[in-house]
Amino acid sequence: MQTGIPLPLVRSNQCFQILSVLLALVLNQVWILAIPLTVGIWSLVTGKNPLFLLLRPLLMKPSTDYPLEDPAQQRFNQSIAVGCLALSLLGFGLGWPVVGTIFAGMVAMAALIALLGFCVGCFIRFQYLKWKHNRNKTA
Repeated sequence: MQTGIPLPLVRSNQCFQILSVLLALVLNQVWILAIPLTVGIWSLVTGKNPLFLLLRPLLMKPSTDYPLEDPAQQRFNQSIAVGCLALSLLGFGLGWPVVGTIFAGMVAMAALIALLGFCVGCFIRFQYLKWKHNRNKTA
C-alpha cells in the first residue's frame, strides 16, 4: 500500500507551476494562471491531483520504488500555491499588475527552489508545527 506521493509526480507538479507562471507572464496571458489554480483547487477539494492521475501511468517503475513525499505536506504546499495564484489573479483582475506578478512569481520561485532542494512550504509547516507543539506544551 502506497503511503506517499512518488517524487517524480511532485517534481512534475512543480515544473507545471513554473512553466504556467512563466508562460502567463512572458506571453502576458494571465488567464493561464487559472490552469494551475484549477488543478490546485481540484486537488485540495478531491484529494486527487489531476496531473498526478495523468502522469502516474508514465512512471517507469512501481510508485513505491520511488522516494515518497508526505501527502499532508504536499497538501499544505498546494494550499499555499492556490492562495498565491488566487491573489495573483485577483491582483491582475483589479488592475494591480505588480501585485499579480509578485504572487505569481512567489509560486514559481517556491517551486524552483523546491526543485533545487529546499522546500519553502516544508519549512513554513515545520515552523508552524513546532510553534503549535511549544504552545500546547506550555498551556
